[in-house]
Amino acid sequence: MEKIRQNIERIQNEIADRALRCGRDPADIRLMAVTKTVDFGRIREAALAGLSLFGENYVQEAKEKIEKLRADIDRDMKWHMIGYLQSNKAKYAVHLFDMVQTVSKMSLAAELDKRSGALRRKMDILIEVNISGEPAKSGLTPDQVIPFLESIMGFQNIYVRGLMTMPPWFDDPEKARPYFRKLRELSEQIAERRINGVVMQELSMGMTDDYAVAVEEGATIVRIGRGIFGERKV
Repeated sequence: MEKIRQNIERIQNEIADRALRCGRDPADIRLMAVTKTVDFGRIREAALAGLSLFGENYVQEAKEKIEKLRADIDRDMKWHMIGYLQSNKAKYAVHLFDMVQTVSKMSLAAELDKRSGALRRKMDILIEVNISGEPAKSGLTPDQVIPFLESIMGFQNIYVRGLMTMPPWFDDPEKARPYFRKLRELSEQIAERRINGVVMQELSMGMTDDYAVAVEEGATIVRIGRGIFGERKV
């Protein structure tokens, strides 16, 4: 398990180095541990190594992991939903997660707003953007994002905090740079419009193979699974 701690330190050092190189404050970038298919023991080790932000793809998996981690470690930890979330699972998601990063449908936004309101809480969300236009990926196209934001600005219980994307996979991470840059530029365009209830605070982009480039292009959250926990057990 010492390997997990070493992996975290290595990634954090790389984030800091890339941030400083481009004039950013490393404190503005958060490392998220992606826990999809990861067993509880390894998640616990990541928490003991100091990580406090975790991302899960499935509601049921998240429920079990969150409950066990809260019972085992007396420290505030944040969980984000980073997988596809069906509208009928929103009633569970509002109990489990501090943020939903994958909102791109009106039906989901409306359900999150309704369920959050019933709990008298506010749910932070990110808008998922299919920046590459790949048919197999979910998310809004860049030109759909602003109309979507304007259509949900009347909701009172969800707050848009930024954008999330997953670029195509490349052997060379430099090839992902234009996609990260495009998301940052879209974020800047949105911020200029000053849409009510919308703050472009977060850019969730970059994973194990390309997070360093994402940091250089403005990422505030990088989502790392394999780089922390090793190869996923299928």
